[in-house]
Amino acid sequence: MTKGERYKGVIEWFEKYGPAAETELRYADPFQLLIAVILSAQCTDKRVNMITPAFYEAFPTVESLAAASIDSVYEYIKSVSYPNNKSRHLVGMARMLIAEFGGQVPSGVDELIRLPGVGRKTANVIASVVFDIPAMAVDTHVFRVANRIGLTDDSKSPLATERELVKYIPESILSKAHHWLILHGRYVCLARRPRCLDCGLQNWCKYYDSTM
Repeated sequence: MTKGERYKGVIEWFEKYGPAAETELRYADPFQLLIAVILSAQCTDKRVNMITPAFYEAFPTVESLAAASIDSVYEYIKSVSYPNNKSRHLVGMARMLIAEFGGQVPSGVDELIRLPGVGRKTANVIASVVFDIPAMAVDTHVFRVANRIGLTDDSKSPLATERELVKYIPESILSKAHHWLILHGRYVCLARRPRCLDCGLQNWCKYYDSTM
């Protein structure tokens, strides 16, 4: 099977059977999504969604978060992973938004990655979800699933995975494909015990071929 055939089969399956292609993080505007994605680093969306309602209420605007102390932010997010770092990042992010971007979340990946707590994955999520810019955000799920299926050639880094996925997946569905791969990794292609017998991608999956 050629790589092109593998991509074609996987995309066609997701188009027909894939889950709703949208983020599971809860948000009402670009600023809230930026907060949620920063909080979600190495943390589950479920946990983030548990704490963000109170956080959004306490810090409803960029200005209110920029004026907050790191300690006060910490109290709202202490149940997520790395709360000390994320508290500093959130306050620093809000202050930079005011100082350099007029209090608005920028749409460009290059601008977004300048914000504290925002890496390339986070920037691609914001650009894709909020601004409908074709982008492939590679988190641990996307990285794992793409390598297992054989969409990438044992990529050693998220950036290498992103570049290969962008090369083969049509631009018009990049954002949707990002969510397909995340949700597939979250609920089917699990890290420790992938549910291969329940997976609809068996016909195109290198991992399934090698283990079953």
